[in-house]
Amino acid sequence: MTPLPPGSTIGILGGGQLGRMIASAAAQLGYRTHVLAPDRESVAAQTASSMTRADYHNRIVLADFAAQCDVVTYEFENIAAGPVEWLAERVPVHPSPASLRVAQERVAEKEFVAALGGTPARWAAVGSRAELDTALARIGTPSVLKTTRMGYDGKGQVRLHSADDADAAWTAIDGPAVLEAFVDFTHEFSIVLVRDHAGNMVSYPPPWNEHVDAILARSTVPAPAEIAAHWTEAAALTGRIADALGHVGVLTCEYFATPAGPVFNEMAPRVHNSGHWTIEGAVTSQFENHVRAICGLPLGDTGLTGSEVTMENLIGDAAGRWGELLAEPGAHLHLYGKREVRAGRKMGHVTRVRR
Repeated sequence: MTPLPPGSTIGILGGGQLGRMIASAAAQLGYRTHVLAPDRESVAAQTASSMTRADYHNRIVLADFAAQCDVVTYEFENIAAGPVEWLAERVPVHPSPASLRVAQERVAEKEFVAALGGTPARWAAVGSRAELDTALARIGTPSVLKTTRMGYDGKGQVRLHSADDADAAWTAIDGPAVLEAFVDFTHEFSIVLVRDHAGNMVSYPPPWNEHVDAILARSTVPAPAEIAAHWTEAAALTGRIADALGHVGVLTCEYFATPAGPVFNEMAPRVHNSGHWTIEGAVTSQFENHVRAICGLPLGDTGLTGSEVTMENLIGDAAGRWGELLAEPGAHLHLYGKREVRAGRKMGHVTRVRR
């Protein structure tokens, strides 16, 4: 494609911190950004050039949004595919609605990845309380019951330690779900990959991702040897996924490191929390590379800027440490501008780069 010149407008669907950081990266390259989100409080609007507050399904608003944008992207996958497909008929949308549809439905995602040679955890679709019993007889416990849609940061999932937990789990989920066998893993990691319009791809070194209460707490690069041994295979699978979808932009796939090889967990067709370390820790951040990809620019260098990089999420009250962190030599603080502090809410992050 012909590269979009500086001064062009990137539309961003979603008003959260990922949109905020995309807008900052876009501004650095001379692009304007226009956020569309229904949020009463949008932290992305604090860094974007402009914002429209409206429902994603309002066709009058969507038509006006498309007319003002040269390309559109999205910062999260829990958005109905219909409005994105409608926009894609009027303005280039990257990643495409195809990536969105696969990533936002767990059954489709697992089947898609398995067809490309990936290995998800053993799983079964569950549509009723009776089907949960059938699935438990096949999958066993410990296992996890997850909603097929709208789950993130530990939401929409319940762990079953035995079949006795089935009633409570089904009551909590109460809808289409998948039952996944618990994976005996040594580490969790992710592949953050970027693909451009011509099919060129770059990826970042895989971070070791540590979770607390199902929320990412820390990402560290370089990863331990147990993860490094799976890097090539996991990156190759992520590349096949990107190619099969015709994906343009950042694609993130999460994996479990196991003695038998990498086990696919889930994909996100967007910039990702486990890639926040790239802002200071890589030559080109995931956010800048996403902007480069969707605008038709050359992809940037993904090499490290130091010998070790650690990103720590500031969750809930931890953001109150901002004074302490600003006083820490070498700490790079990012606060997302959220007014309300809640338990489990990502309020910011801090990155430390060892030279």
